[in-house]
Amino acid sequence: MKIMVVGGGGREHAIIKKIRENKKFTELYALPGNGGIAADAECVNIGAKDIDAIVAFAKEKKIDFAVVAPDDPLVLGAVDALNAVGIPCFGPEAKAAIIEGSKVFSKNLMKKYGIPTAAYEVFTDSASALEYLKTAPIPTVIKADGLALGKGVIIAQTREEAEAAVLSMMEDKQFGESGSRVVIEEFLTGPEVSVLAFTDGKVVRPMVSSMDHKRAMDHDEGLNTGGMGTVAPNPYYTPEIADVCMKTIFLPTVNAMNAEGRTFRGCLYFGLMITPDGPKVIEYNCRFGDPETQVVLPLMESDLLDVMMATANGTLADADVRFSDGAACCVIIASKGYPVKYQSGFEMSLPADSDDQFIYVAGAKRDGEKLLSAGGRVLGVTAVADRLDDAIKKAYAHVEKVKFENGYHRSDIGARALKALKK
Repeated sequence: MKIMVVGGGGREHAIIKKIRENKKFTELYALPGNGGIAADAECVNIGAKDIDAIVAFAKEKKIDFAVVAPDDPLVLGAVDALNAVGIPCFGPEAKAAIIEGSKVFSKNLMKKYGIPTAAYEVFTDSASALEYLKTAPIPTVIKADGLALGKGVIIAQTREEAEAAVLSMMEDKQFGESGSRVVIEEFLTGPEVSVLAFTDGKVVRPMVSSMDHKRAMDHDEGLNTGGMGTVAPNPYYTPEIADVCMKTIFLPTVNAMNAEGRTFRGCLYFGLMITPDGPKVIEYNCRFGDPETQVVLPLMESDLLDVMMATANGTLADADVRFSDGAACCVIIASKGYPVKYQSGFEMSLPADSDDQFIYVAGAKRDGEKLLSAGGRVLGVTAVADRLDDAIKKAYAHVEKVKFENGYHRSDIGARALKALKK
């Protein structure tokens, strides 16, 4: 089989490494991939949002199955375009990807179908939003409606911060047209949980839960990032909570999308908060999370490609979807200065993968035999073990073997989870 994966980050590297375990593939392409992914797939210099070029390449190479991993091409209709020329894909069509592409859509969907989420209001002009903020409870959450590279959410601790967030999104266009509408919503409290789930629009097969670490620095301080590390499973996500989520969130969401004529097939990401009133949805994503994928897929015991194909063709109910009872930890190594200003082009030397330690390359390019940094988040260093504390130790031991002078990482990934396990 000829397989094509659209995307070029750490998530895509994790997907590609997992696909390689299936012996059916004969050729494996990454569009565009990166300098690290090049060790595991043939990288093709076609951008993830260049839908016409992606389709032309897939036709030329007679691709048998495609995986569209990032949010932008999904929202732009990459799956629709590939399906239109007869190429089966893992990922939702554009009309279903809107569940991530528009926060207003997803919030209205949850309200209409009684799916638990934070109370909210939608605004299309800054004057109305600022007037509302004069009496809104503080802290509050300001969200840009559209895609914003995972950065379009501001938790405002003061009224002044909230007003500044509205003005930056709606007037200064910090996130372009994504901020032309904003959602202002209730600030929820409780531990956060990420759950990725395979769904073919009929059944839902959740993957192992995970815990993300968004802040740039130790002790959850500093700016929000795309994610500085993850652990799995999330100790707050108990079997009892999982049952509640399946009944009140997962299946109702899939059924709601069906009712709206927007059947979702692919990976549906549920960003949850376990509040005192029970689990509620913070956000949906229409694809694998990054870096959650880097801890979830190493724990997957069944075959990823087979499950993806079953998801695409509507036979997920018959597929073997299994995860180990072990644990995983991923530590992100980023360029110093990320998520604001940083420099690239620094040479890296990486240790080899083993059976339980992996390096996923998120941002790198090749210069002859050299591997150079090329992005904010550069590497994801992952380890698996029977117990979470051992997985964390092994991940950090592997981090120490990485030679990257401009790199920085948090030293406390998994600390919150370990604390929760001791309660």
